[in-house]
Amino acid sequence: MGLLSGSVSINRYKIEGQIPENLIETVKEGLKKHRFPEIEDDTAEFMSGWTSFSNSFSADFEAEKFQIMQFFVFSVRIDKKTVSSKAVKKHVAIESARRLSESGKTFLSKAEKKEIKESIINMLMSRVPSNPDIYDLMWDMEKNEVWFFTGLKAAGEELETLFSKSFGLRLVRLFPYSMAELCCDFSPQEKDAFLKLTPTSFRI
Repeated sequence: MGLLSGSVSINRYKIEGQIPENLIETVKEGLKKHRFPEIEDDTAEFMSGWTSFSNSFSADFEAEKFQIMQFFVFSVRIDKKTVSSKAVKKHVAIESARRLSESGKTFLSKAEKKEIKESIINMLMSRVPSNPDIYDLMWDMEKNEVWFFTGLKAAGEELETLFSKSFGLRLVRLFPYSMAELCCDFSPQEKDAFLKLTPTSFRI
């Protein structure tokens, strides 16, 4: 889901850690180091990395702009491949029968069965096109906040991991409890009481 979509879901994050003085250069180097690979692994089930906001399938951060005023804007690209378990089972059965016929054996060892299955999965993965998903991100340098334009849990978890590896900073997701902890100076007793609060349903 994109920043310029008609309707968006947003997760907000607070940045924790020591912000470097040369932040722009640090961000640029982090984006380049962990950008989406130019040469894709045909057999990989999962790949992720940074890509340009203005050109979703470009990870050239020398040519593409990633700063607008006090904001950094770029995207996370996540590619996934899925292979049907039925297709794997079918090809494993065919290959197992072929090997038994050629060898004259009546059964295959556990190691042989494992090798056949892994080989079939790699073969099928190389034939299946990946499904790319692009999620936009806006980083406010003045507020030390990040807006991530999706509500998907898996995408958020990948963002948090990639962000930490790239910039050496930690993302803390903002929701009512975490926002209250950040903005309120609780005493130990108040914090204990706060953590025991439970949501109230207003449905009639």
